[in-house]
Amino acid sequence: MSPVSSPAAGASLSAARRSRELAATVGGPVVDVLVVGLGATGAGAALDAAARGLSVAAVDAHDLAFGTSRWSSKLIHGGLRYLASAQLDVAHESAVERGVLMERTAPHLVRAQPFVLPLTPLVSSAQGALAWAGFRAGDTLRLAARTARATLPAPRRLSAVETRHLAPALRSDRLRGGLLSWDGRLTDDARLVTALARTAADRGARILTRVRALELTGSGARVRDELTGEEGVVRARAVVNASGVWAGDLVDGIRVRPSRGTHLVLRSEHLGPLPAGLHVPVPGETNRFVLVLPQGDGRVYVGLTDEPVDGDVPDVPEVPETDIGFLLDVLGSVLDVPVRREDVVGAFAGLRPLLDTTPPDRPGAAPRTADVSRRHAVLTSSEGVITVVGGKLTTYRRMAEDAVDAAVAARGLAAGPSPTATLPLVGAAAPHTLSALQAPRRLIRLYGTEAPAVQALAARDPRLAERVLPGHPVTGAELVWALRHEGALDEADLLDRRTRIGLVPADRAAALNAVRALAGEHGGLAANGGDAATAGGAAAKRG
Repeated sequence: MSPVSSPAAGASLSAARRSRELAATVGGPVVDVLVVGLGATGAGAALDAAARGLSVAAVDAHDLAFGTSRWSSKLIHGGLRYLASAQLDVAHESAVERGVLMERTAPHLVRAQPFVLPLTPLVSSAQGALAWAGFRAGDTLRLAARTARATLPAPRRLSAVETRHLAPALRSDRLRGGLLSWDGRLTDDARLVTALARTAADRGARILTRVRALELTGSGARVRDELTGEEGVVRARAVVNASGVWAGDLVDGIRVRPSRGTHLVLRSEHLGPLPAGLHVPVPGETNRFVLVLPQGDGRVYVGLTDEPVDGDVPDVPEVPETDIGFLLDVLGSVLDVPVRREDVVGAFAGLRPLLDTTPPDRPGAAPRTADVSRRHAVLTSSEGVITVVGGKLTTYRRMAEDAVDAAVAARGLAAGPSPTATLPLVGAAAPHTLSALQAPRRLIRLYGTEAPAVQALAARDPRLAERVLPGHPVTGAELVWALRHEGALDEADLLDRRTRIGLVPADRAAALNAVRALAGEHGGLAANGGDAATAGGAAAKRG
C-alpha cells in the first residue's frame, strides 16, 4: 500500500458522475451484476464483483449507509460473544475478518480499542472469573485468526487504582479492580461504507444512490430515480439483494426478524476523561454488556439494546423511552454520579437483519433476538434473485464474497475467486506510512492517505479551514471533499453520514444553514431536499 496525495479519478463519486452513470445504466446494456442496497454488505458485494472483473451497477433508494450500517456500535468484533454460545464457526469468521480490516484492507479506519470491565459488587467472583476466561479465549481466537499481537494487545487484570485511572467516573466503593481487553473499533461505520463504494467505483462499478428498486427479477430490476421520479429498467445477468431488513419487501419467501439496537449520545464532560471504553455487565445476564464508547469528538455512545421489532420496517427507527431508561439504569449501576435523562443529547437505533428460521406455524417457538444466530445466509429465489441476509458489520466482506460466489455459480459468469481479503480500500496504507503523513491525526483516522488532500482544501481557501460548528471538529473542507469525492448530494448526506454532526439534534440544527450553503455552492444536487426530512432519524427526535 502506498500513499496518494489526491484521489484517483475513478474513486471520486459526485453528483455529476451519478447523473452520467445513471443515464448509461437505466435502459442501457446488460451488466453482469446488479446489487440492490448500499450498506456495508451491498457496497462490499459491488466491490467484490467489480474486483473480479465483472461489470457492476449498485443502487440504493437513499444514500450510502443510510440504513443499519450507520447505526452500529462502530466496533469490529472478534467473535467472543459467539464462543459463549458455542457458535465456533461464527466466532472464528469474526476474528478472521477483524484481522483483515485491521491489518490489510482498512488499517486507517479500524484500530485497537481498550475496554475495562469493572469488578464492582454487582459482579460476583464467579462472573468475574467467567469473564476473564472469555477474554483469554478471545485472545486465542486472535491467535487462530493470525492477527498480530502488535495489532491487538493481550488482556490483563487491573488493580482498583488502574481501573479508576482508565475510567475515573466509576464508583470506587468496593471496586475490586477490573479486566482490560481489546477489540477492533471503527472510526466511523458510515465512512467504511463510503470507502467500500469508492473502491468499487475505482474498479468500474456504477454507484447509484437515490435510485429505488421497485421490482426485482432474476434478470434485472425496475427502478425509479428518487430525485426526478423517472422510472426505467436495469438489465443484469445476476441480481444480488443486499437490502438488509428490507430484503423481504423485494423478494418473496425471505423472512427477516429485525432486532433493535439503541445507543445514547452523551457529552464527554458528563463522564470525564475516558482513556478506555467500558463493558458494563447487564444485571441478571451472564454474557451481555452495555458498552460505553468514547468517540474523541466530544461525545460518548452508550449502548446497546437487543429488542425485537414487529410490523413494518421504518426507514429510520424510533428510539423508545424504555430503551433509554434501560441503558441509563445499567450505566448508573457503576458510575459515581449517574447520568440523568436530560444529559442524553441524542439517541439512535439500528435494526439488525436477523434471519428468521422459526417455523411459520410455530411463532411462539421463536427465541429472543439476543439469542438468534448471527450467521449469514445466501438464498436464491425461484426467479433467480440472490439474497444475502443475517450476519453483522464485522463480517460484511465474507457475506459479500459468498453472495457474489453464488451469483457467479448460478449464472455462469466468467470470474475468478474473490480478491477482497487483500484489497486495500481507498485511503488504506501500512501504519508506518500513515504515521508519516503531513496531516492532523484526526484526519488520517478518517481519510487515511487522502488526509493531506483534504487538508490542502483548507490551505487553499481559509474559509474551509473553519469549523462548521463551534466545539465540533468537522471543517468546511471535509464537507467539500464529501461533495466532490464521496457522493454526498445534500445537507443530510453531509450531516448524517459523511460526518456524525446530526446525531445530536441541537448540533444538527445549529450547523444546518452553514452546511446547506456549502452544499449549494460546491455541487450538491439537492441542497434543500433529498432525505433531509428524515435523515436526523431517532436522534432528531431526542435531546
